[in-house]
Amino acid sequence: MASLKEIKGRINSVKNTLKITSAMKMVASAKLHRAQTAIEGMLPYSEKLTGIINHLLNHSEQGLSSPFIGERPVERVAIVAISSNSSLCGGYNANVIRLAEKTLEEYAALGRDNLTLIPIGRKMVQAFAQTDVCHVEDSYALIGEKNRYDEASGLAGHLMKMYLNHEVDRIELLYTHYKNMAVQVLMREDFLPIEINSTDRKPQEEENIDYLIEPTIGQLSDLLIPKALSMRMFSVLLDASAAEHAARTFAMQQATDNGDSLLQELNLAYNKGRQQAITNELLDIVSGQRK
Repeated sequence: MASLKEIKGRINSVKNTLKITSAMKMVASAKLHRAQTAIEGMLPYSEKLTGIINHLLNHSEQGLSSPFIGERPVERVAIVAISSNSSLCGGYNANVIRLAEKTLEEYAALGRDNLTLIPIGRKMVQAFAQTDVCHVEDSYALIGEKNRYDEASGLAGHLMKMYLNHEVDRIELLYTHYKNMAVQVLMREDFLPIEINSTDRKPQEEENIDYLIEPTIGQLSDLLIPKALSMRMFSVLLDASAAEHAARTFAMQQATDNGDSLLQELNLAYNKGRQQAITNELLDIVSGQRK
């Protein structure tokens, strides 16, 4: 059995650890709240923009055309995989890294020269720093640190340029979707080429929509579609950030709960040991008096 001094040392160590986990939980919770606020503020604009594009695509007499719409033979692929910059967030990083490894295995037949990985987050960069499966382009590794629209737009513009120049034929996004505090869902989605589906509006609602297009639908599509792609990249980064902070909040909450349970056990062991030590001292005193 451990001595009282050892148990007391463990109790102090656990208390110090609890201070750290509690502080990290509070910080992660505050960051999660900011990420949720940003997503809620962006969604109305994003949904309206997507709705306008969908309507023009499905109801315009001229038809909305774009080089970003439509499939083509897939010979070169780029994968954007999003992780966090730090650890202590449960299985958040490990899960998305495994998804990236699985996705790269599926495209391994294309060869290293035709497969590009664009990692976002230090953990993703570290996981594939020595890989020989694909080419790693890590120039955008830190854009998820502050989740700024201009950085997300810059990445989206780079991806669109790669697609237009036929450097890649498909671009996929791998990230973690925030569902709630305890559940985060791995997502694998196509970024380019885009497939815009018709909206879910009711027929009577669609009949009341009448857009006046100036100057031409072609010029409008050249403006709106890149804007929509930039907004999508920004929303994905915010979503992944919210999932990271939720995972870290949940992990720190579990660590704090486990620490509290361990602290109770250590206090109980310490009190039992102290009580036994006092009992032994009393027995020694009583035995000495009898002699």
